[in-house]
Amino acid sequence: MNETAELTRTGLVEVRTLFKTYRRGPEQVHALRGVSFSLGPGEVVALFGPSGSGKSTLLNLLAGWEAPDAGSVMWLGGEVRPLAARPWRDVAILPQTLGLLEELSVRENIELPIRLGRGDGEYARRVNGFLSFLGLDALADRTPNEVSIGEQQRTALARALILGPRLLLADEPTGHQDEGWAKSVFRLLRMVAQRRTTCLIATHNQEAVRIADRTLASRDGQILPRQETG
Repeated sequence: MNETAELTRTGLVEVRTLFKTYRRGPEQVHALRGVSFSLGPGEVVALFGPSGSGKSTLLNLLAGWEAPDAGSVMWLGGEVRPLAARPWRDVAILPQTLGLLEELSVRENIELPIRLGRGDGEYARRVNGFLSFLGLDALADRTPNEVSIGEQQRTALARALILGPRLLLADEPTGHQDEGWAKSVFRLLRMVAQRRTTCLIATHNQEAVRIADRTLASRDGQILPRQETG
């Protein structure tokens, strides 16, 4: 079986030898140095590494927000196409900047992908379910500037997951959560993975090890060998 056929059978996304270099004054910063790895359907992968190790750059490249200097991202075994060009049902992103619309309520922000995708009434129950699970039901009619940053982050997570995407790219999804809510966020990611959403999580939170199928280590622009979490 050739490489593309094997990926089609078993994988969702394959990252091949990504390079990215920035110029910082007279200095060249090698953010990514030939990064390669694959993601399988319904897999939770935790990406660890210190600040500046290339985690956010990698997610930005996968999201299509930046272009690599070299390398490619293969989707479902052979189609080279920016993930950002795909619909929300394929790829959803939870960025550190959150990107909530200030003029919309918490509920309306969560519903935004449904409206943009002309989704039907089947998603109404999902909205209510996310509001309840993430402790946002009493805040549903408030705008983002009327809730805490942790509540904003959980709103953005619900928005990212509302259509049941094939792939979630989450940059520090518990960065604004206390210990209790961080565990709830990770539990939710494990639940959506069981419904075949692949989750790539860039994080510093060691609790992610408990729910991840695999961990990757980002250091000096490289992805170190995987460590099975059991």
